[in-house]
Amino acid sequence: MENPLKIGIAGVGTVGASLVNVLNNKQNALANRCGRRIDVAAFSARSRDKDRGCDLTGAEFFDDPVKLAQSGIDVFVELIGGEDGAALESVRAALKSGKHVVTANKALLARHGVELAALAEENGLILNFEAAVAGGIPIIKTMREALSANDITRVYGILNGTCNYMLTRMENEGISFEDCLADAQRLGYAEADPTFDIGGFDTAHKLAILTSIAFGSQIAADEIYVEGISNITNADIEAAHELGYRIKLLGVCQKTASGIEQRVHPTMVPLESEIAQIGGVTNAVALEADIVGELVLSGPGAGGMATASAVAGDICDIAKSRPGRQIAPALGRPAAELEPYRKARMRTHEGGYFIRFTVRDKTGVFASIATRMAEHDISLDSIVQHAPARPVEDGEAKTIILITDETTESAVRAAIEAIEGDGHLIARPQMIRIEL
Repeated sequence: MENPLKIGIAGVGTVGASLVNVLNNKQNALANRCGRRIDVAAFSARSRDKDRGCDLTGAEFFDDPVKLAQSGIDVFVELIGGEDGAALESVRAALKSGKHVVTANKALLARHGVELAALAEENGLILNFEAAVAGGIPIIKTMREALSANDITRVYGILNGTCNYMLTRMENEGISFEDCLADAQRLGYAEADPTFDIGGFDTAHKLAILTSIAFGSQIAADEIYVEGISNITNADIEAAHELGYRIKLLGVCQKTASGIEQRVHPTMVPLESEIAQIGGVTNAVALEADIVGELVLSGPGAGGMATASAVAGDICDIAKSRPGRQIAPALGRPAAELEPYRKARMRTHEGGYFIRFTVRDKTGVFASIATRMAEHDISLDSIVQHAPARPVEDGEAKTIILITDETTESAVRAAIEAIEGDGHLIARPQMIRIEL
């Protein structure tokens, strides 16, 4: 058997400790599968002596992750987090020092992925990052390796467990967004500052990586339309269910005639669809390709063990690699051959829309709204008064819900602007895209 593969772990928090336990507990099995033993030779953390619930006996401690990256290890595992700072500096140092890299850091890759992929290629090194997108779901390997013969046209999915958990509970229990968020924070599913999750930015980082691999384009995290779930109400969820839909926060990327479209937003999906069945903190990724057709992968999207599983898998791939064999590009094709990102205009997006208006209950409002839609060539699949009129300060209000046939976003936004100008609305309208 070959010499052990010596790994250094930077960041021994929940994921890092889980990884150490996996590697220690399965050392013999992994050695048999990989043809060599995998040893945790060193680690870096804020404190040397903290009890982390894992055995690091014999592992050398570094207080500086850059020094760890430059030490005598074979593989540098970055679990620090963040798009810059110590994470970026240490990964760069590892690649420049001839160390393979495994990272779970989506923010780092969304911002610097092309640069780091090029650096790995220049030095003949492996850069693996399965855990950066959808936790334990092997979507990166599936797209980068198993589907090499396919041309992918569309990728979409539930990429954030916090948002999926909240939308599931709001539907099942009828609790408000605010109460659900407080519970999610208490249970550890949401951070003290939940903006990154509920604002859609976590999903956007993951989507940017998937887009690059799917379409062979440069990573363009700043070119994503992002809309979170904070404006979703129980009324929206109830109305969606009555109409045969469920609301999910989706990340979607697809090729269009005008370029590549990347968007993150609440979406109404048919109740009978596979993606609608994914509840709680579970993630799911669906893709459409010319040979395989549609493929859906689902599983745990976060958590110590799920993420550690993906990191361990990446380490095992490196352990199985042998000198002289060609190394696959980190982003599916050489970094220098990634095409410049060409952004599709968001307002050319076509699909159906759910639109909820709260209006003054008076004669002619219904007809006025329908007329504005017709003026913008929007065909309506259904138009209903969702609830009885209720008292407001200057009269009564009622809710009108529209479901449009396929149309463009620019047309929908123009029609809504015209309706707002007519003075019938007493609250901001709600618009949710429908994906079939």
